Amino acid sequence: MTNVLTDLISSRTSLYGDREAYRYKQQGGSWQPTSWNSLKSSVDNAACALEILGIEEFETIAIFSANRPEVLISDFAAYANRVVPISIYSTSSPEQVEYIINDAKCRVIFVGNADQYRTVCKIIGKCPSVKMIVTYDDVEFSDNEGRKTMSFSGFISLGAEASEECKASVEARTNRATPDDIATIIYTSGTTGEPKGAVLPHSCFNAALPIHKDRLTMLSEDDTSLCFLPLSHIFEKAWTYFCLWMGIKVAINNDPHQIQQSIKEVRPSCMCSVPRFWEKVYTAVQEKLTDMHGFKKWMVAMALKTGRRRNLEYARVGRKAPWWLEMAYRFFDKRVFLPLRKVIGIENGNMFPTAGAPLSATIVEFLHSCGINIVIGYGLSETTATVSCFPEIGYKIGTVGTTLPGIDVRIGEDNEILVKGPTVMRGYYNKPEATAEAFTPDGWFRTGDAGYIDENGDIVLTERIKDLFKTSNGKYIAPQALESRLGEDKYIEQVAVIGDKRKYVTAIIIPAYEALKEYARKKHIQYRSMEELIKNADVRKMLQERIDRLQENFAGFEQIKKFTLLPQAFTMEAGELTNTLKIRRPVINNRYAREIEAMYV
Repeated sequence: MTNVLTDLISSRTSLYGDREAYRYKQQGGSWQPTSWNSLKSSVDNAACALEILGIEEFETIAIFSANRPEVLISDFAAYANRVVPISIYSTSSPEQVEYIINDAKCRVIFVGNADQYRTVCKIIGKCPSVKMIVTYDDVEFSDNEGRKTMSFSGFISLGAEASEECKASVEARTNRATPDDIATIIYTSGTTGEPKGAVLPHSCFNAALPIHKDRLTMLSEDDTSLCFLPLSHIFEKAWTYFCLWMGIKVAINNDPHQIQQSIKEVRPSCMCSVPRFWEKVYTAVQEKLTDMHGFKKWMVAMALKTGRRRNLEYARVGRKAPWWLEMAYRFFDKRVFLPLRKVIGIENGNMFPTAGAPLSATIVEFLHSCGINIVIGYGLSETTATVSCFPEIGYKIGTVGTTLPGIDVRIGEDNEILVKGPTVMRGYYNKPEATAEAFTPDGWFRTGDAGYIDENGDIVLTERIKDLFKTSNGKYIAPQALESRLGEDKYIEQVAVIGDKRKYVTAIIIPAYEALKEYARKKHIQYRSMEELIKNADVRKMLQERIDRLQENFAGFEQIKKFTLLPQAFTMEAGELTNTLKIRRPVINNRYAREIEAMYV
């Protein structure tokens, strides 16, 4: 059997030739398309360069970079050689990079820019396996204890000058590839403890890509995807591989801070993202609606009412809307929803996969009412991303959809979601005990998420089992549900819900600083610093009222009784967030112990 990833570049180049494979924008430049023929040439040269450098079959290489075309070229060059590429988040600390390189014993490390190069130079003396550093950017090479460093352009030139014998050797390696070969090792960002490397053999991707094609029937080679999340994240990695395999053009966004501008330039028809992106879209729209009056406000209210009925009561379940409702929807879509989608940059929108954390049902319903096809899904690094997602017809808001074809889900002890199927990892690299703990005796993977399967086969997530805590009154609290609800508010950027073994629930809240400053301006609130603004009585009263409204539907014992505002955000650099922007609760509980204790006095 041919491995999908091993064969992908060659097979799609034969099919598409000079057609665009991807596009990329250098800083300050314009988006430049690259053809499949050109991509194949780069991958072939990189594959030969790896062989020339003496990288053997089944050895590992590390890729420590933000998103850029060279990441994909390195990946597929590795697959051609039966070499295992391991992605490291570009924001990782030196300690995290050192741990992964040493755990996987990487021989070559590709780095994106000068920042990543400097990080590697700091720890290279503690990484004996590394024999070569390859820099995607042209950087000034520093002393790295005699280990060789070369630029990626030099690396590609090395492969371009390869002998026929070298090319034949790479081809022989490619032909020896089997589904049992390890494709990649995905190191989880780890909300607690050290990272674990999920071993994903090629068989996982051989199964995952056709499964997604069976489910995502609305996609075709006419689509354009914007590569937004880090390619070190299994969601974006698997999604981008799927897009390339489907012939979908991929625009590679390098800087996540520029995503709003990139969307407006690319106008993608699909893009995978995390809920926080859509929460920000929702709060921005709500803010505009708040400022509307008279006829405009009425118009938007009628549009949303019509969109909700047409898209959720009819289109969602495959029913044809009555002619008058369809005509009304087309009227409002042209005058209200299409201009809204154009402002965001998604007027060409087909579908937008979203996963990684809960997204409020209120926001999902709103987006679908506006004609934005958010496809909620659920998956993990250990399951090659998707376990379930919304089907095209019959999806149910408030769930994470139905399981993909060929994947089985059952509910175990403590309502834990268990998964079995061809996309489930082999185990954790170098961690036999953790691997044993991750599977039931009869071979089902323990996800660590609690939930249930409803009567229609939709999966409903209730909490992350490790996040679940119990108050001193014996009441169980699922903090993610509260955090997701508060994320709807335009004045709230981040939330950490507290309450384990405490009398009641509290929260540490990072306000949306710019929105708070605008509120202060409108209310003529004077302040000299952010510390002073968040202590202002009027600001706190306003936030308390908004929080109270947001948590009205929660039981009394679940509701936040007190909160603390912080003048600075949680960051990855401080260790408070994982590389996938999940809260590291132990770090926050420890770092803000004084503030937490003050809420229980």
